[in-house]
Amino acid sequence: MKALICGGGIAGLALARCLGDHGWEVVVLEKADALRTQGYMIDFFGPGYTAAREMGLLPRLQELGYAVDALRYVDEEGRTRAGLSYERFGRAAGGHLISIMRPDLERALYESLPGKVDVRFGTGLTAVTHHPDGAAATLTDGTEVAADVVVGADGVHSAVRGLAFGADERYVRRLGFHTAAFVFEDPEIHAVGRRNFVLTDTTDRQMGFYSLRDGRVAAFAVHRSADPALPDDPRETLRREYGGLGWVVPRALRACPPGDEVYYDLVAQVEVPCWSQGHVTLVGDACYAVSLLAGQGASLGMAGAYLLAEQLAGAPSVGTALRRYEERWRPVVEEKQRAARRGVRWFLPGSQTELQARRLALRAARLPGVDRYVATALAGRTRGVLGRALR
Repeated sequence: MKALICGGGIAGLALARCLGDHGWEVVVLEKADALRTQGYMIDFFGPGYTAAREMGLLPRLQELGYAVDALRYVDEEGRTRAGLSYERFGRAAGGHLISIMRPDLERALYESLPGKVDVRFGTGLTAVTHHPDGAAATLTDGTEVAADVVVGADGVHSAVRGLAFGADERYVRRLGFHTAAFVFEDPEIHAVGRRNFVLTDTTDRQMGFYSLRDGRVAAFAVHRSADPALPDDPRETLRREYGGLGWVVPRALRACPPGDEVYYDLVAQVEVPCWSQGHVTLVGDACYAVSLLAGQGASLGMAGAYLLAEQLAGAPSVGTALRRYEERWRPVVEEKQRAARRGVRWFLPGSQTELQARRLALRAARLPGVDRYVATALAGRTRGVLGRALR
């Protein structure tokens, strides 16, 4: 059996690893020339953690991960206004929590691929063709690859979805935010962000920092914007949008690298009525992006890929596997999408009233019983999710 996977991110590499372990011939197309270095720090927990354990990846992820003591919101003078202990957050996730840079998670997956998996960097596709017993894709180099299943694991702006399912406008729900991430050097900010996620306690726009072990600082930014267009120069947009923030933000903006080294995108969810057409299917953000508001995109991408691989390896036909995969995984991701939309005002308050309400909620989290409730609300109820979906 052969799979052609478009997308060399978390979902695509996880699927390639799992199918390769099951003896499949796998070709992965990645339009970038190499593994991506841009991205932000993520909290990896929930069903993706379970999938990583089943794949034997946890030791490597723990090696690449970072110790975090607390999440802190600070004012323009750098004084803590609210926060949350990561010990409580970790307990809500059953102790199964790793804070890791997204590019490091992709690197761990890439390193674990079986040698027979064919990863083709700098290659995309231009057409997808359905066949009675499979599908084929025309690549950007003019060649064609036929497979038993073609998988779009190529993110919110999926080329496979566009070719086989239709234009983005039909499936992408924009949530009214833009987000960015970049890495820079600044010893003063590095000292502030050591072992803590430190974010500005602000409305409508927010920037946060975490110190990396190599001396650099990872920056994360999100701001409200109804404009669906992405900027030509992300660095200039960041300087314009965040230039009015205080604390260490002006220093970070001055140290921001050129725009082509900045991760920048819309905050969006993807809702596709049916994840498969014939022997073409979607996985990860290509069909169920939950958005960074939900905080589990990487986890759900890896877990969904693991579930898809298990179904393809065990079902009597590709069609049956794709149907079971969607039936079992769709309810999980739809619940996460709904939760993310409900939590917008907590993620980035739009008024001083909402900002004050978040402060009060996080302060109350220090109380016995309340801390468990708040941490669980942030982490979600994740135990046993993947196990139930596999049954």
